Amino acid sequence: MFYCVYILQSLKDKKFYTGYTKNIKLRFEQHQKGLVESTKDRQPLKLIYFECCLNQQDATRREKYLKTYYGKKFIKSRLKSYFTG
Repeated sequence: MFYCVYILQSLKDKKFYTGYTKNIKLRFEQHQKGLVESTKDRQPLKLIYFECCLNQQDATRREKYLKTYYGKKFIKSRLKSYFTG
């Protein structure tokens, strides 16, 4: 089983949300339906990035990193075409 770290972008305020889950399809549907407290008022949302880890510890560590200054720089570099396109 994989644990996926994902980043959503709110099309309402253009801000990002980073999380992790065992079931990315189900979790994204929960976000879209307004069932997640932290994103329910930021609809609509777009899944812009995800990566998978083999265990929960690595996924939580990666999630924490992506929320840091350097993690955000990594995402902006990784998704350069997305942000300039």
